[in-house]
Amino acid sequence: MKKIVIMCAGICLAMSMVSCGSSEKAYKKAYEKAQAQAQQQAQTQQPVQTVVQPVKTETPVVTQVQTVPSNQTQVVDNRDNVQVRQEVVKIVSGAGLKAYSVVVGSFSVIANAEGLQQRLKNAGYAAQIVKNEERNMYRVVASTFSDKASAVQSRDQLRGTYQDAWLLYSAK
Repeated sequence: MKKIVIMCAGICLAMSMVSCGSSEKAYKKAYEKAQAQAQQQAQTQQPVQTVVQPVKTETPVVTQVQTVPSNQTQVVDNRDNVQVRQEVVKIVSGAGLKAYSVVVGSFSVIANAEGLQQRLKNAGYAAQIVKNEERNMYRVVASTFSDKASAVQSRDQLRGTYQDAWLLYSAK
């Protein structure tokens, strides 16, 4: 009985190997058919006549560059290579801003800004929240200063915890 099963399995395996394999004849037949179609197409097409016309070149019109106000953040007083952003902000929560402020977080949801403000207050900072109406973002200010040097020093100290801390200049 075992011999018959093994013999049947061998025959089935041999049959499947022979029937699955692609034959060279099938490839050759498909190739010849494609060649015949290409030849027939080439015979039925009319030769295309190419007409070359001279290209006319026109001198481009150059207009003056117009200065357009930008909605982008401006850099103020960058003589000491410390970047400062200037934005128009409104106080949401806090005592008020001086000229230079250290921003440690920006959020579109006020609840997130309030959470960071509370953490900063717990750490001893007089944190405030201001809103940039143009961008619809709440900025969390950790500290605010009248002079740029003090603001830079505070920002550098805060970057140990808040790597993305940046300076905000708010003109009054």
